[in-house]
Amino acid sequence: MRQPALFFGHGSPMNALGGPYGAAWRDLGEAVGKPEGMVMISAHWETRGLGVTAQEKPETIHDFGGFPRELHEMQYPAPGSPALAARVAELTGAVQTTQWGLDHGTWSVLCHVWPEADVPVVQLSLNRQLTPRQHYELGRTLRPLRDEGIVIAGSGDFVHNLRTWKREAGAEPYAWATGFNEAVKAAFERGDHEALIDWVGLAEDAQLSVPTDEHFLPVLYVAAQQAVGEAVSFFNDRIDGGSISMTGVRIG
Repeated sequence: MRQPALFFGHGSPMNALGGPYGAAWRDLGEAVGKPEGMVMISAHWETRGLGVTAQEKPETIHDFGGFPRELHEMQYPAPGSPALAARVAELTGAVQTTQWGLDHGTWSVLCHVWPEADVPVVQLSLNRQLTPRQHYELGRTLRPLRDEGIVIAGSGDFVHNLRTWKREAGAEPYAWATGFNEAVKAAFERGDHEALIDWVGLAEDAQLSVPTDEHFLPVLYVAAQQAVGEAVSFFNDRIDGGSISMTGVRIG
């Protein structure tokens, strides 16, 4: 069975401990079931060149500071898959490595999606030497995996501006954040991947929403999975703290 492609707006690592977004992630996991594995492209693994995690037991990486001990002690012991890593390397030219694991862009979400940590996960890095179009084209090389029982996923945020983030609960989203979030959704709905690749021209004040692109680039890997006419839906469609989009995408 062809597996879906998923994008997760992951927001703060604190979402691993609960909060309003975990329920939708859990519902998604129940709907998807247990695939053969997942390839995750996270905003938090940036490299020169392309890497894919290849160990049998990837480390839970706590790539943040200043959060409660409970979060720093949290483990997500999902297995890796050397066989899947080798297949990804075959398709993409990635170098297989054991020098990374599962960063918080991956485990803070998947601890809700598959709380039993029983789905093999490998991460594919963000090669900072590539243009947005090259990231998209690299994503297309992963398409065969969906017919091999593998979920292709990205983790970041459509809108990610920490400088303007508001700490107060229930903060109203900035108009520019809502506008960009809606523009990304509309591009997915009409299958307009060119608009996503050229995200700077996607909406007014796009660069306020994407001041740096590491959280947006995983969107392109998921968009690259969308065949003509393939269904798309959204979950956790909210702006957190005024300027962090939690919107997720399901293709297929």
